[in-house]
Amino acid sequence: MPFFSQASSITGKVDGVFVFIFSLSVVFLLLITALMVVFVVRYSRKRHPKGVDIEGATWLEVTWTAVPLVLFLAMFYFGWTNFQYMRNPPKDAMVVEATGRQWAWSFKYPNGRQESELTVALNRPVKVELKSLDVLHGFYIPAFRVKADVVPGKKNFLWFTPTLLGTFDIECTVMCGVDHSYMLSKVHVVPEEGFRAWYFRDEEAPAPGQAAPRIPAAVPVAGAAGRDEAPGAPRAPGRTEPAPRGAAAGEAGLDQGLAVLTANECLACHTTDGAPSVGPTFKGTFGSKEIVLAGGEEREIVIDEAYLRRAIQEPGAEIVKGFPPAMPDASLTEQELEAVIQFIKRQR
Repeated sequence: MPFFSQASSITGKVDGVFVFIFSLSVVFLLLITALMVVFVVRYSRKRHPKGVDIEGATWLEVTWTAVPLVLFLAMFYFGWTNFQYMRNPPKDAMVVEATGRQWAWSFKYPNGRQESELTVALNRPVKVELKSLDVLHGFYIPAFRVKADVVPGKKNFLWFTPTLLGTFDIECTVMCGVDHSYMLSKVHVVPEEGFRAWYFRDEEAPAPGQAAPRIPAAVPVAGAAGRDEAPGAPRAPGRTEPAPRGAAAGEAGLDQGLAVLTANECLACHTTDGAPSVGPTFKGTFGSKEIVLAGGEEREIVIDEAYLRRAIQEPGAEIVKGFPPAMPDASLTEQELEAVIQFIKRQR
């Protein structure tokens, strides 16, 4: 039985190096402490009132030079070989794009599906490509012993093969702003059959971590007959229904608003079907009454066009109660802003 729980293919390697260095540190701490006590007693002023110079201990000098050299080379070898392993993902690894921003994570799968939490298959390698939309973040899965910096303007990556079923924490390790503590997510490790059913939109497949299915409709994959939605079409996170197309195809404003939301990755935190997420759902929002926090005080408002405009242009001014102030500033043109508002108004 391993000393630590093993949740990925990398944990054993990282834990092995950690235990090796920790054990060496403990051994040398005890050894040096014991020698200090022996020397203090044996060579005290009472026993040796007059000091004597000792010269010519060649064997001692060689020993205290050679032993640390060998130990440091051993630590370097284990660290370097494990680092190489962690920087060379398998060619068959599934690639998931993870985006960090103040203060949430979003995950985009190869078929275009976007989620606010990561779902992976047991014993299948996953490569997570990392990018930031604003400041420096740190992507860390403690149970998998993987961590990488997420740097604005630069792509980074990490990979792992999950070996234990369950749900594990994803954390940000860099102080990225006042709501850094809200930047949390989950990685769900499910059996391969369950992942396939979930990934390919089997309507009977339950969402990770839930007993009952919440995926209401199958979404076509490449080559699906009798459906007209292309793979990778924008969808709300955690959902699988096709992107709405206005009155079946003719409401251009609806499509334009959805395109703006998708381009700005708004659907990583908001849903269009009432499902809970990082931010409020768009479904049924317009015209509803909500409690908002403004200036440290609570007040009830009606969600109208004026509020939607303020919420998009000044996301930190009035926060809907129960949700974190995680929305970044949005730089939208007046036309884009109007398209988004009209889209939200139609989500009944």
